[in-house]
Amino acid sequence: MIKTSAPGKVVLSGEYAVLNGAPAICMAVNRRATVSLHSISEEYHQVTAPGHVEEPRRFLVRDGVFGWLDSSDEFELLEQVWRAAKVDLEGGLELRLDTSMFLDSVSGSKTGIGSSAALSVALAYALHELDPGKADPLQVAHEGHLRFQGGLGSGVDIATSAAGELVKYRMSDRSVMNLTLPKGLECRLFWSGSPASTGKKLERLSSHGPQPSQEALAYSARRMADAWQSGSANSVLDEYREYIRVLQAFSDDHGLDVFGTGHRELAALAQGAGLVYKPCGAGGGDIGILLADDSQRADVFVQESLPEGFKVLDLDIDRQGVTVTREPQ
Repeated sequence: MIKTSAPGKVVLSGEYAVLNGAPAICMAVNRRATVSLHSISEEYHQVTAPGHVEEPRRFLVRDGVFGWLDSSDEFELLEQVWRAAKVDLEGGLELRLDTSMFLDSVSGSKTGIGSSAALSVALAYALHELDPGKADPLQVAHEGHLRFQGGLGSGVDIATSAAGELVKYRMSDRSVMNLTLPKGLECRLFWSGSPASTGKKLERLSSHGPQPSQEALAYSARRMADAWQSGSANSVLDEYREYIRVLQAFSDDHGLDVFGTGHRELAALAQGAGLVYKPCGAGGGDIGILLADDSQRADVFVQESLPEGFKVLDLDIDRQGVTVTREPQ
């Protein structure tokens, strides 16, 4: 049996700007997608997804042609990653794809920490174990996930899930530099209670003419990356204040509503308390992050200022990227 897992992610800076050549800073978080697969004595393959699809869905792959024997709407990501991996096996496999750790425990909604990217990475590395001579699994994960998203996205989530820790990422060459969280920087992650669609945001951005704030955001994202790379908590916090202002202008200019669903109000409250708050990634729902240089001040803010509907997520940085293990079947 082959088992793989990969962590979720939180984009800390460079959202949207990464598409225009600026670096993004992204942190792996300790919620992991897991994939397990083993051989079965059938000609077909079958797949389940705990919490999503409990009844097995069967499919065949012959000479590169992928065909479903059952309803397949829930497994488009599997199909795209499999196609990118070009896996063509004799005999059947049973696959279990588990992203339950990415769901809100009450509503069952995705919390916006990169479940599809984490699953793409875990699946690509699991398939690579079946035929190590085939394509690089990281490239497979990038390609499969990009197809799944209709050709939109930077790949920062894939890179972070594979690498783990805190990374600086550039889209042009998919380069990754591991960074260290600045000493003394306190982080609190919140779930807004409202899921958001990154794909829809990117579609809106691609259909909208560029505004002057686009270059301003790219410039500010480069300064943010330098601040993160400096390892100074004060530099990070200081730079965020301008970055958030520019991100708000970019969002308004392009009709993205990044600070919707309570994020704008929370950012204003944090600024008034001398702290920093911003939505993460596409925004308009999903999650946000509070940053401070004092743990007590951060905790007081959470207790006194968190709007209704928001909840604290028990998340921490995941130091480990994708993992692969083999166990007796």
